[in-house]
This record gives sequence, C-alpha cells and structure tokens, in this order.
Amino acid sequence: MTMPAPIISSPMAIEKDWIDYNGHLNMAYYNVLFDRCSDEAFELMGMGPNYAKERRLTIYTAEVHVCYVQELHLDHKVKVSFQIIDHDEKRLRVYQEIRHVDGWLAATSESLSLHVDMAGPKVAPFPADVMAQVEAMRDAHAALPMPERAGRSIGIKRKSA
Repeated sequence: MTMPAPIISSPMAIEKDWIDYNGHLNMAYYNVLFDRCSDEAFELMGMGPNYAKERRLTIYTAEVHVCYVQELHLDHKVKVSFQIIDHDEKRLRVYQEIRHVDGWLAATSESLSLHVDMAGPKVAPFPADVMAQVEAMRDAHAALPMPERAGRSIGIKRKSA
C-alpha cells in the first residue's frame, strides 16, 4: 500500500459543546481534532483499536507542543494533517496541522509518542510487521520538507535594552 504524504483527515466539524465562553473552540478540543487524525494514521500503520485489543500493544503520548495560530468557531470545518518527522524502534515524532477547509492555518502540534506493551505497561519495540508500516510511512513522508514550525520551544523574547 502506498502511504499518503502527508496524511490528511476527512473534513471535521466543530461541535457545539466544544465552544468555550469566549465564543471559540476551547483549547482542549484542538487536541481532540489532532487525535482523531492520529487515529487514522495509526490505523494505516497497523496500530488501531484491534492492535491494542488483540496484541495488547498500543501508542501512548509522551509529549505534545501545540501552537494556537488562529481561532476556530462553531461554523468552521477543518482538515488535519499527520507527518512523521522522525522515529526509532520505540518512538514516533509527529508534526500535525489543523487547517480550515479554506486552507488557513489554525493550529500546529508536534508530539512524541511511545510504543507500549500494555502488559507492563512498558515502552517496547515495534513488532517487525508494524515497523515495516512505520518505515513505509516515514519513507513517504521523507520527501516532504521539514515543517517550518517543527522544533519550536516556549520562551519569552526580551528586547535588548
């Protein structure tokens, strides 16, 4: 199977209960949108719900950095992207974007996920069949440029006196 590069979700609607008292999408639900797209990508790599149920192996999120670029509102529809930017035998580094269906950027996410043996739970290497799918996706995504917003850190820039 040829892996999409990057993976792009189906259009998703903003749900009424996700709107906060400021009238826009609450910060927590950006992560729900990122997660729904990740689920599609993990399924393509053979790590969906059946993988957890039958093989007792899964993915845990270890770290996430979200940047909120532009507000989303109830009437908006979005698509979410998923791009592997690095991996090893136990970890995935992923970059994602939420874009309004009109194309403008709403938010970015960079995450580090761990492959976990649920019997421990403990971090464990990907089985060979899954690693082959991870590598196929990484190979497809290797042709993509490194996202400009990847690797950002949090800090307060000070003006020189």
